[in-house]
Amino acid sequence: MTEHTTLTVRIGNGEETRRETLDRVRTLERGARLDDRYVLVLEDEADLQRLLSPANLGLLRAIRAHEPESMRAAADLVDRDFKEVHRNLTELETLNVVEFEERGRSKRPVVRFDEIDVEVSLTDDGDGSESVAP
Repeated sequence: MTEHTTLTVRIGNGEETRRETLDRVRTLERGARLDDRYVLVLEDEADLQRLLSPANLGLLRAIRAHEPESMRAAADLVDRDFKEVHRNLTELETLNVVEFEERGRSKRPVVRFDEIDVEVSLTDDGDGSESVAP
């Protein structure tokens, strides 16, 4: 059975992720084994919105399912203009969700996750302080 890989996406300054990482280090120091964990902390909701746009999700799904050999092949998979797909893939690389493997003159887009789990706090802005609406 293949391993299922999840990317956890959070918004904020990463304080919760730092605390969890310290807990995981302590667990490892005690000799316990941990499952791999992948966490991406985005700066704000705008980054999350870009990540979860229908165009980007469609690209991520197509790349994960079909493993295209190039950006152009990815554009063909989703039946979209190459320039648009190039822009979306560059944006996804900036967000650290897509990686590129150099293949001669082309770049092969790679998605290493099977699913994205989004965690959004409604009680604070990620740094432990309460948000106050104007």
